[in-house]
Amino acid sequence: MRALIQRTKGVKVFINNDLHSSSQAGLLVLFGTREGDTADRIDKLADKIVNLRIFEDSAGKMNLSLLDIKGELMVVSQFTLYANTNKGRRPSFNEAQNPADAEKLYERFVTEISKSGLKTASGRFGASMDIHFDNDGPVTILLDTDDY
Repeated sequence: MRALIQRTKGVKVFINNDLHSSSQAGLLVLFGTREGDTADRIDKLADKIVNLRIFEDSAGKMNLSLLDIKGELMVVSQFTLYANTNKGRRPSFNEAQNPADAEKLYERFVTEISKSGLKTASGRFGASMDIHFDNDGPVTILLDTDDY
């Protein structure tokens, strides 16, 4: 599983030009799964995200977590996190998990990360979405469960 997290000042997700969901300052989490991923690492990934110290303290150092600042989360499914661009000019998405299994993991991840008690919003799995956000920093970090 991969999660690309971006520190934001706010996020709005539109589907068919209609506002689907929104969040205030916190994190935008783009979440993707690949073939073979299972739910056994979801809790660890969710814990890592809400406790990652990437927000500034009063001294301007990244010492505070999303929990510390009581930030909000927006979670959006993103199969393109597993794009393979090694050959040619057109990305291959063969590593991305099949949609039925990916949706189950996505829904499980949204449920698990919302257990943090932080306000959690989400996109709609498989939908074409327009995501509007103000990147804060910018701070963008890629987490991959293969790394831990």
